[in-house]
Amino acid sequence: MHTSANIIAIDGPAASGKSTIGRSLAEHMGYLYLDTGVMYRAVTYVVLQRQIPLEDQDAVTDLAYQLQIDIQQSERDDLNGYRVYVDGKDVTQEIRQPEVDAHVSVVSAYPGVRQALSLKQRRIGLKGKIVMVGRDIGTVILPEADLKVFLDASVEERARRRYLEAQTRDASILLDQIFESMVERDRIDSTRDIAPLKPAEDAIIIDTDGLSVEQVLNRLIELASKS
Repeated sequence: MHTSANIIAIDGPAASGKSTIGRSLAEHMGYLYLDTGVMYRAVTYVVLQRQIPLEDQDAVTDLAYQLQIDIQQSERDDLNGYRVYVDGKDVTQEIRQPEVDAHVSVVSAYPGVRQALSLKQRRIGLKGKIVMVGRDIGTVILPEADLKVFLDASVEERARRRYLEAQTRDASILLDQIFESMVERDRIDSTRDIAPLKPAEDAIIIDTDGLSVEQVLNRLIELASKS
């Protein structure tokens, strides 16, 4: 009897559709959904809140090890289908602030921070029946995943998506600001020494420009059933 992929890794740059597609795929398959990016956002948010200098790599790394970060599936109609808690406090909305967007790549480039969060991510992922989304899932966190997908899109299209999403929270945000922030974030993510953003050698690359969420989701459902 053929079985579906047990561990599914979805990677890609900011606003490539990873979260939306990953959540929908997990719902369809009855799997756990984990967007690892929220862990890096949570650390970044606390760094900014506590006014820890972003360039103080040791202090930021220590914080990443100390924080208790919990991600719980949400019964409410949340945008991402989950709630994020740091040391028991719900920070789901706070970690989506533009200030966090602008600094999360700096924090996530630190090797110690990646190590602190990667261990937890891997433990969760190896339990199976999971769709895990991030930037280094197929290459570093779960290289043994049954299905590895790399979702991509042009920076113009990704900036437009993030702008439309941001408008629901803050109408003063400008498209140009988001575009510039995304270009810089792509640069940091793809050139960092530890776990740079890139497709795994055996990943299936899907360009989501011009594709609807439904079209991409149907493609992944097909791939998951054949893995």
